[in-house]
Amino acid sequence: MRGKTQEDIGLVELLDPVAESVGYEIVRLRLMGGAEQRRLQIMAERPLLEDGSGGDMNVEDCARLSRAISEIMDAADPISGEYTLEVSSPGVDRPLTRLKDFDTYAGLEVRIELDRVAEGRKRFKGELAGVEDGQVGLNLEGEDDTTVYFPFEWIVVAKLVLTDQLMKRGAEQRAARVGTDADSEDLGDDADDDIDLSESEED
Repeated sequence: MRGKTQEDIGLVELLDPVAESVGYEIVRLRLMGGAEQRRLQIMAERPLLEDGSGGDMNVEDCARLSRAISEIMDAADPISGEYTLEVSSPGVDRPLTRLKDFDTYAGLEVRIELDRVAEGRKRFKGELAGVEDGQVGLNLEGEDDTTVYFPFEWIVVAKLVLTDQLMKRGAEQRAARVGTDADSEDLGDDADDDIDLSESEED
């Protein structure tokens, strides 16, 4: 799910080590648009740590990753023609694209779409029940004591639903991040003003 097309998947394989080398993980990658002008959209985050920090991406992080990706893209030149690189955070109501995401966000509400019909439908909503033997568990909304399991490979779209519980979790993660960065250099209130996260590239 991190890549939608074979071209996307190839770019994920190329850029995964780059992101990891500067301390981030690629959540999702999409190469969009036609031959004339394309957009390379990369959603990334810091790894989520046991102390609750991570799992986020601020403007400085986006700029740092954008620079690292631009260097390898210039060297490898995997995209012909012009394109714009866009690096962003997954956001609070984020997509879930990796098997570990379904464990990490267990207990939260999610919408899931499958690539096939199961239980008479393709779309589901409910509370994540974690992962068992490579299958994603879901407590179905409005159906007490009903948990269904889907092979991870069947899932084409999964996204957290914005709820009070999710907002609280996001606030806790931000608080943990502030604590982690407390000893870092203070860049000042205007540090982000001059950062441009979109870069145009030409073959």
